[in-house]
Amino acid sequence: MTHSHHLTRDENARAQKYSATTGEASPMSIEYTADELQRVDDLIKRNDIRFIRLQFSDIIGIAKHITIPIGHWDNAISHGMWFDGSSVEGFARVAESDMYLVPDLSTFAVVPWEMDLSTARVICDVYTPDGEPFAGDPRFVLKRQLERAASMGLDYLVGPELEFFLFHRYPDGTLMPLKPHDNAGYFDVSTDLAHSVRRQMVDALQSMGIKVEASHHEVAIGQSEIDFAYGPALITADSTITFRTTLKAIAQKNNLHCTFMPKPISGIAGSGMHVHQSLWDPRTEDTVMYDEENEYGLSDTALHFIAGQLAHAAAMTPILAPLVNSYKRLVPGYEAPVYLSWGRTNRSALLRIPRISRGRYRSTRCELRCPDPSANPYLAFAVMLAAGLDGIEKRMMPPSPSEEDLYHVDGARSGLDTLPTDLGEAIAALRKDEVVQNALGQHVYDRFVEAKTQEWNEYRLYVTQWELDRYLTIY
Repeated sequence: MTHSHHLTRDENARAQKYSATTGEASPMSIEYTADELQRVDDLIKRNDIRFIRLQFSDIIGIAKHITIPIGHWDNAISHGMWFDGSSVEGFARVAESDMYLVPDLSTFAVVPWEMDLSTARVICDVYTPDGEPFAGDPRFVLKRQLERAASMGLDYLVGPELEFFLFHRYPDGTLMPLKPHDNAGYFDVSTDLAHSVRRQMVDALQSMGIKVEASHHEVAIGQSEIDFAYGPALITADSTITFRTTLKAIAQKNNLHCTFMPKPISGIAGSGMHVHQSLWDPRTEDTVMYDEENEYGLSDTALHFIAGQLAHAAAMTPILAPLVNSYKRLVPGYEAPVYLSWGRTNRSALLRIPRISRGRYRSTRCELRCPDPSANPYLAFAVMLAAGLDGIEKRMMPPSPSEEDLYHVDGARSGLDTLPTDLGEAIAALRKDEVVQNALGQHVYDRFVEAKTQEWNEYRLYVTQWELDRYLTIY
């Protein structure tokens, strides 16, 4: 069930020693297997690749690219590619700006919507001038938590379900006022104008190596969902970034705008990113989540994991729901969780335990329902894993499950704690939780809180149209 993203030894791909005067060579050996190099070389020749995008992520999860002509590819895989990190959100100050990218060849794929320019993309890890992984690289943050899980004999597998909206672009390229692409509802077909566009998206995703399992219209008008295969967290985080980039590109080709903004229209359902999670033993390649003696089919390990995520849910929220707008979705009445609870059949619970089909115990999992698709998947999966592992290490047990419909529960009388109600509360919760802070690492924690505090303060000071409509003529 595991898939290694670690670079392996190959004498033919050793880099030169770093030269401070030229800045061209990396300070470490960049090494790949012959099979990795051959696979990439075959793809380049078969598709007549002329340009390669070296991709990485900033701390808020936006894909960044450095595009090189094919003639510089050999140098990139031998020495890495230097760049100025001070220009990237949350990376480095000007005085410490030099960094370089090391391609992960397992992520090399042809970009299907740019075949006229014969372009490929490869995801990279970020390193500092002394050859160490950069602490501010979100991919490294996730790798560090996966290594912690591995030291406990566990693999972490996830399956996110990303929802999104499609809006029309007006002839001048603008989007306002928002006009949803269709008027369809959940699983509709006859009124679902996005059916053709989703098929193009699925084709593009699969050509980039992402295995799509299903696609359908969602509850709100103009809203869709595409689900891809469950798998190891690092591969899935890479796929999530690719997913968002691909869907935006395909939508643009259809004169549409694809947005992962959690709540673009008031009064209707927002977009979530429900994440299915399970833990596996890499030695036996079997789940450690299942226990047939338990009412819910859950092992003690699974219960500890759930308890850890409930205990740290408030502090995880600014990572999982990172926008001011995210908290317009996390309200009662729109199928989004509000209360810190768990249950089996209850889709209003924060953590849901899907029913286990007879003879399919390996599918035992828990579904976290508060994340939204604006989250940085590397950081999201890292803090989710860290919270669960803390529960396992401390042998926490969750409270009694909640099976009533929490969408219509009176919060004051429920006795249940709630998620933060806005980004300001979420940041305050993060500031109090050392487990989540340590999962992010000092660099990412400081830069993330700084960026999100600035965003929250700007929102607090902004006078909205709602306020003008409500108060201007009365007072």
